[in-house]
Amino acid sequence: MSDILLCTLNARYWHSSFGLRYLLANMGELRSSTKMLEFGIKDNTIDLLGTLLEQAPKIVGIGVYIWNIEPVTKLVAELKRVAPNVCVVVGGPEVSYENKDLPLTQSADFVISGEADLEFPKLCKTILGGTRPTEKFVAAPVPQFDHIQLPYDLYTDEDIANRVIYVEVSRGCPFTCEFCLSALEIPVRLAGVGEFLAAMQTLFDRGARQFKFVDRTFNLNIRVSKAILQFFLDRYEPGLFLHFELIPDRLPEDLKQLIEKFPAGSLQFEIGVQTFNDDVGDRISRQQDNAKLEENFRFLRSKTGVHIHADLIVGLPGETMESFGRGFDRLVALQPQEIQVGILKRLRGTPITRHDEEFRMVYSPHPPYEILSTSVLDFASVQRMRRFARYWDLVANSGNFSESCRLLWQDGSPFHEFMQFSDWLFEQEQKLHGISLVRLSERLFEYLSRKHDEQQVANSVWQDYVRGGRYDKPHFLRRFDLPEPPRRGAEKVSPPRQARHTA
Repeated sequence: MSDILLCTLNARYWHSSFGLRYLLANMGELRSSTKMLEFGIKDNTIDLLGTLLEQAPKIVGIGVYIWNIEPVTKLVAELKRVAPNVCVVVGGPEVSYENKDLPLTQSADFVISGEADLEFPKLCKTILGGTRPTEKFVAAPVPQFDHIQLPYDLYTDEDIANRVIYVEVSRGCPFTCEFCLSALEIPVRLAGVGEFLAAMQTLFDRGARQFKFVDRTFNLNIRVSKAILQFFLDRYEPGLFLHFELIPDRLPEDLKQLIEKFPAGSLQFEIGVQTFNDDVGDRISRQQDNAKLEENFRFLRSKTGVHIHADLIVGLPGETMESFGRGFDRLVALQPQEIQVGILKRLRGTPITRHDEEFRMVYSPHPPYEILSTSVLDFASVQRMRRFARYWDLVANSGNFSESCRLLWQDGSPFHEFMQFSDWLFEQEQKLHGISLVRLSERLFEYLSRKHDEQQVANSVWQDYVRGGRYDKPHFLRRFDLPEPPRRGAEKVSPPRQARHTA
């Protein structure tokens, strides 16, 4: 039994809730009477309700995000029907802005906006003390790091073995990109580097080898960035994997020298390019030195073993399909290992809405609030781009078709050529999901054979097919004379991430 339950619905099992762990770490005298429960967005809400009520809680705190607001809304409505005396407190980015008229916040007893590390335990203490605050909507002051207990001891051995370990050395962002919640003038704050690294040492000693930094701008403070990289470099061993989000045009020489020392595959940089269109960048208050960005990409690809995950956004105000395509080609030429083609989301509270009238920005009213059309991209065009993004993930980002991709656009614009393939593939399959690897290989072979020599295409598709350790020859390749596949195991793939727009 627990007086206070902290819970959320994660998008995948291997994700861990960083926010809940921060709340639990800062419960103070209430920590012993607080329990944390993590569920999944596909779990049946009635079953979750049963699990919650078995604990006979007085207060239930729920973390709400763009990926779980719909099932959380259902869960809270059911909870208040069955146990109306249980106090429900919701918080998180999805209820921190424009929150007054949401069905979820209408059902909940209290709503905390902002970073609730200190405000949630304060509210719980008041409620358990017998006083019920009169104000339902509580705005949490921005906490300083030196007032917050770090949560890393709350990662269990199961978390370390099976889940993504999220960490941060800073909060906030100095930039004001209008599609991002960081545009809301949240100040940058740093954790004590000594205390943070001591916590990392403890995690490392317990066996953690994959660390995902959620700092919006890891390379903002170069002194801190260097200290962290040096810490992990001194402890490097095979299997170490570090993920960082980087500002694309800020990579000074001393930081480059450290990055060069890491073995291939140990660093992954998520770099938000978002747009190469300077007019669009100015329009959404995004300052970016594209020449410096390109210089840094070329350094990372030629001098380091860093895995680059680069982001571009479809649907920014004034961004045409043609200008997006030029930017896409420019990014492909820089050879990042992954390009995430994201569809613009209208995140609650972000100032991107100031362009709605001029650029006729039409968004879905339902999570994840993706753009449906703009003044320069009609609905059909956005749908084409949505298919393009999905098939790009399956073919290019998956790493399963590196040889075949070279044939796809060897004679022209990667954007134009892949768009043609995307249109053709959808015409054949009429779906975006549930296409098996064998089926996709066959479709690639069929499409490429219309433009290239069949034997050459068969060789490329076969090399791609066997790279992951497969030995069977698909039926559509059996008439070709192909080399025996190498005998080796499948490559390890890092777990997926929960995507978001970043600076």
